[in-house]
Amino acid sequence: MRTGQELYKKAKKLIPGGTMLLSKRPEMFLPENWPSYYSRAKGCSVWDLDGNKYTDVSIMGIGTNILGYANDEVDEAVIQTVRNGNMSTLNCPEEVMLAEKLVELHPWADMVRLARSGGEANAIAIRIARAACGKDKVAICGYHGWHDWYLSANLSDDVNLDGHLLPGLQPNGVPRNLKNTVFPFNYNDYEGLEKLVSQQDIGIIKMEVSRNKGPENNFLGKVRKLATDKNIVLIFDECTSGFRQTFGGLHKMYGVEPDMAMFGKALGNGYAITAVIGKREIMEAAQKTFISSTFWTERIGPTAALKTLEVMKREKSWEYITETGKYIGKMWQRIADENRLSIKIFGLPALTGFSFNYDNNLKYKTLITQEMLKKGYLAANSVYVSIFHTKAIIDEYLNKLNEVFAVIERCEDNQLGIDELLEGPVCHAGFKRLN
Repeated sequence: MRTGQELYKKAKKLIPGGTMLLSKRPEMFLPENWPSYYSRAKGCSVWDLDGNKYTDVSIMGIGTNILGYANDEVDEAVIQTVRNGNMSTLNCPEEVMLAEKLVELHPWADMVRLARSGGEANAIAIRIARAACGKDKVAICGYHGWHDWYLSANLSDDVNLDGHLLPGLQPNGVPRNLKNTVFPFNYNDYEGLEKLVSQQDIGIIKMEVSRNKGPENNFLGKVRKLATDKNIVLIFDECTSGFRQTFGGLHKMYGVEPDMAMFGKALGNGYAITAVIGKREIMEAAQKTFISSTFWTERIGPTAALKTLEVMKREKSWEYITETGKYIGKMWQRIADENRLSIKIFGLPALTGFSFNYDNNLKYKTLITQEMLKKGYLAANSVYVSIFHTKAIIDEYLNKLNEVFAVIERCEDNQLGIDELLEGPVCHAGFKRLN
């Protein structure tokens, strides 16, 4: 199992940071021992460069594959598109069909712009919203990508974004004159948001509908009313949450409609496609600025999205992955209780995770990945559920995880030393510069 590790050593000399995505760095899982690269993937199985097969009960392509890896129907639609030509001087009709479908799923919206990554969709939404409201200042809650507009929140205080998923993000390279244009607020802290709006000339509120916990005390309803009363553009970032718990945006479950929303990750089941949807009076502002990109017009993304939505609707995938995620969370708690361990479960059911309530949390997470890899699993402390995660697969995974929990219990009882059990460095918890 060394081919992947050796290739990663080479990658760190050729690619700053080693990978194109922070979340796929081997250091985030099992430094020095993670397989790092795959040769093929199907369903919820992944094969590394040495031919070893693993069951993926981890992040499933960073949440991109609700319908499983290499879904036959989606892939066949894409293959047909490739045969017919992916690019042309003319536009692909699928972009109109996809726009129509997204508006149909969200009747409050009227218009759509497509892109190919979540960061792009977030940047597009901010540009359109700023053009529409004529104001620069944005209140944000959640993770919204890597672009200057977002990272500028750390210009005034380099820990502003620490509570928004990734600690340690440095705003180096972000123009200093963007300072004091983006202001974070905490989820479910309505008073904090209200105070922020009263102190700053906020034109946009941009937030995730939910990540690790749901709204309390009508939080989303209060945010919607505040935005309406103050003539603020309300944007819901659903790049992660979309199509997990409803057929469309998670906001549908709470009955709160934004002015704009973005979708990504699961929309194309592994193919690059994201969307920004919104009310006509907001979206039309896109014509008062410049937003354009050659590869936003390629055909594979919209084709994959249309077929993905078709299969999701037929399979009611959001219902399956939600119930499966709830089952996983319940069983995590059960095996933790059986092993006298204290854990905290978080996240949407279909994006569920847990952490140990101990100082050695990261070491225990690393041990889980190390030992589960030996048992044939890509696993840590979170599961992005797909329709290929059957009960039989999940039960076998839980049985194996229970064995590791028993070892962790012995560590907490001082019968074993966690440092002696680990075969390499401890996994990273946030952004760290690689040497």
